[in-house]
Amino acid sequence: MSAPEHDKRLDYVEFLATDLEAIKAFYGSVFGWKFTDYGPSYVSFEDGRMTGGFALAESVPSSSILIVIYALDLEAVQAAIEAAGGAITRPTFSFPGGRRFHFNDPSGNGLAVWSDRAPGA
Repeated sequence: MSAPEHDKRLDYVEFLATDLEAIKAFYGSVFGWKFTDYGPSYVSFEDGRMTGGFALAESVPSSSILIVIYALDLEAVQAAIEAAGGAITRPTFSFPGGRRFHFNDPSGNGLAVWSDRAPGA
């Protein structure tokens, strides 16, 4: 991990979660993330490109940081989020370079999903 290409790069993202089993079910079913449990109050994840974790907490405060996930098919991911118990907090909108929407996971963490592809492409 001491390679120069890792220097000054985001390396790990950590979230809070009120229910670790619900979080694993949500991100596993929607995004295919893999999990490793580290005791009853922490679980790490890997998405194939980045790693992170969820720490058990009584509540999840809102944050000014927005984590954005890329998707080839924005509409399919939105449907999967809703089916898995997530809530869309900002409907899909266009911006220079693509489209995105915002959602809350079952613990209330706010994230976004974006795509540079047109609907149905």
